[in-house]
Amino acid sequence: MGKTLFDKVWDAHVVENIEDGPQVLYIDKHLIHEVTSPVAFLGLDRRGIKVFRPENTVATPDHNVPTINQDKPIADELSRMQVDKLTENTKKHGITLYGLGHPNQGVVHVVGPELGHTQPGMTVVCGDSHTATHGAFGAVAFGIGTSEVEMVLASQCIMQPKPKKMRITVSGKLKAGVTPKDVVLYIISKLTASGGTGYFIEYAGDTFTSMTMEGRMTVCNMSIECGARGGLIAPDETTFEYVKGREFAPKGEEWNKKVEYWKTLYTDSDAVFDMEYTFDAADIKPQITFGTNPGMGMGIDEIVPDEQDITYKKALDYMKVQAGKPVLGMPVDYVFVGSCTNGRIEDFRAFANAVKGKQKADNVVVWIVPGSGQVEKQIKAEGLDKILNEAGIELRQPGCSACLAMNDDKVPAGKLAVATSNRNFEGRQGPGSRTMLASPLTAAAAAITGKVSDPREVFGL
Repeated sequence: MGKTLFDKVWDAHVVENIEDGPQVLYIDKHLIHEVTSPVAFLGLDRRGIKVFRPENTVATPDHNVPTINQDKPIADELSRMQVDKLTENTKKHGITLYGLGHPNQGVVHVVGPELGHTQPGMTVVCGDSHTATHGAFGAVAFGIGTSEVEMVLASQCIMQPKPKKMRITVSGKLKAGVTPKDVVLYIISKLTASGGTGYFIEYAGDTFTSMTMEGRMTVCNMSIECGARGGLIAPDETTFEYVKGREFAPKGEEWNKKVEYWKTLYTDSDAVFDMEYTFDAADIKPQITFGTNPGMGMGIDEIVPDEQDITYKKALDYMKVQAGKPVLGMPVDYVFVGSCTNGRIEDFRAFANAVKGKQKADNVVVWIVPGSGQVEKQIKAEGLDKILNEAGIELRQPGCSACLAMNDDKVPAGKLAVATSNRNFEGRQGPGSRTMLASPLTAAAAAITGKVSDPREVFGL
């Protein structure tokens, strides 16, 4: 029997099988940030252990950092302490750090791929659930807890049970106004927020192979939102072209050898999955969430479904939406474009091109937050910041920002945000805040009109 892509990568990294237990998995790349690493380093210090392979770890602060005035001390004491600890710990253990002010600083899942740290066939972990992002390269990438961060720092290995395998196939050309973010929100709405629990997802079909790497990263990033352990897409020429020439990508003859290996990373025709789903790209519209988990989503021009479950009704009450009615036209207070889901240059190009020559609605606060210093630099090089300024919108500095509101970018209680991030739980973007997840294009429509709007109508798509 043939192997899946997931099997090929996972099995190649198994160091040891524990009888009636998990497997010991070797980790190629370990990414760390300021939130889940301090206690892990403290554990090493208490045991007198050094980082086993510091060259395999890369660090950058992102969750707690402010997105304005990054040249000044961080005002929040806890945030400042965590960022300072990351600096202290990486220096002590000889780990590469892209700190505040460094041109490579940014959201860890944006920084890794754009610098070439992330490559096909790798195992990648980070103390952050959205490590699934790196699966877009044909890598097995997943989030881990703080104790596991310590384990990887100490041994470059981790103990993990092997997940089950799911394949989601989407075929066909996407309609105008439909983006990779809409595709993954559509999938999650069909599977629910727990439908992928226990699985690692492979995304297959020409809808995905037609996507850019930025689009594929958006899809894999949100695998976790349907409960999956991670998601991945087989590497192809689009992948190789993206990786080639990046700072930490293989060079010369090593590159040629790597590509030959990467070309073997696909699912064999006779491989078997534990679960399969198939969808038609033609059925996908621009999506928006209406509830308090990412599975509560629908086409933006549809009406909110009616269910009798008490938790469902509680979610609608929190969001101030009504079953049987549309969300179109609801006043929007905040628009957030950024995060490890949609904080790449392609996302800001789409947003800027949409708002070009238009003005932001007076009732909306718009936060445009690049995913990294490299993205910020490219935004300015392409003049996108000027387009934003002319529309009455300010470009901020790199960080996780309002995605999780661990920093100063918090949506006030009761206010409604249309966000390109990945989660819409109660208070996710600030205590009492309400969040609707959408694509950068749908976010642009909300920014211009001041209400939940169909981007196909607003921009004549």
